[in-house]
Amino acid sequence: MRSQRGRAAASLLLGLLLSGTMLSGAGFAQSSSRSAAAAGEPASPWDQRVNPAAVQADAWFDNYQFRDGETLARLKIHYSTLGTPHRNAKGEIDNAVLVLHWTGADSRALLSPTYAKALFDPGRPLDAQRYYLIFPDSVGHGQSSKPSDGLKAKFPNYDYSDIVDLQHKVVTETLGIKHLHAILGMSMGGMNAWQWAEAYPDMMDGVMPVVSLPIPVSGRNLLWRRMVVDAIRADPEWKNGDYAETPRGWIMGYNILRLMIDSASALQHEVPDGPAVDKFLSANRLTAEHVDANDILYSLKSSFSYDPEPELSKIKTKLFALNFSDDEFNPDELQVLEKSVPKLERGRYAVQAGTPSSPGHFTMTRPDLWAQHVAEFMQWLGDTPSRASN
Repeated sequence: MRSQRGRAAASLLLGLLLSGTMLSGAGFAQSSSRSAAAAGEPASPWDQRVNPAAVQADAWFDNYQFRDGETLARLKIHYSTLGTPHRNAKGEIDNAVLVLHWTGADSRALLSPTYAKALFDPGRPLDAQRYYLIFPDSVGHGQSSKPSDGLKAKFPNYDYSDIVDLQHKVVTETLGIKHLHAILGMSMGGMNAWQWAEAYPDMMDGVMPVVSLPIPVSGRNLLWRRMVVDAIRADPEWKNGDYAETPRGWIMGYNILRLMIDSASALQHEVPDGPAVDKFLSANRLTAEHVDANDILYSLKSSFSYDPEPELSKIKTKLFALNFSDDEFNPDELQVLEKSVPKLERGRYAVQAGTPSSPGHFTMTRPDLWAQHVAEFMQWLGDTPSRASN
């Protein structure tokens, strides 16, 4: 279990495993299993194959202006879809579900057999035979426009609101969808789900944010992000973003990230002695070397302005928030969900208990452990019009 945890860890948010492809060639890094194997560990059990049934496409936007006024002459948002859109009597798609990835990942993480078996296969909560599933690569990630495409530090600054704006454009303008049945998002994707519920309160039947909180990034969650950003910027090898080789500051920053993102029990199991420390740090270095420092720098900075708390009252849709008790990023001891969700008209939440083998925040990369909550959420929403008419 730890080998999966460590790898999953080499995945997420930071070069984040990202699904097994980690932020791979599409932007952040490469397979975490390669790093682990180089460090002498067994290959990750995470199945990295992308679902061959997924339809890949790109949406292009000319002279796109971000919220801070900066523009990009040609901006690409890559997205994938599973399933078939169903149209009601008005010709409108009525079975669409938006699925949002975490920091440093992209749609490939969610199109792996790991997620399909737990969530998207026949009979699972988000059965692709019933729903039209949409998986966008957020700006700055995957095969969407990002700093490492060539602009490096000249790439426009973006924040989470820009991410949501572009997701909305893909859904409404590119795909022509007026109403979503549901939104499911993990970590950053969960934070985006909170933003969707506020910005477009009548556009979906429900949202399910996983391992995310409706408050500003603060406390330890803010500290580690700033420490990583500062470590990159303080490294002379970064050269204001115009580096040729991976800045050492990012390698140190990745170590900081691993300290925060793994659960205490996971690290206790993985690093029991000196030799294990050497192996752990070596694997981290190999992973970080395959993650573009500018991409991760931009992605972390984009979270600093996130703050849905003042406008929670705008949320009218059904919302089911899920967290894990051993999540070090969003510690349950702060009781944020317990205080925030009751303020919503139709809000529910669950804090799933951790176990000695659960990977904390990375539990999101084990959908088999929490798929039952997705099933509860979808049951709460009720049948889509297409299903009800059958």
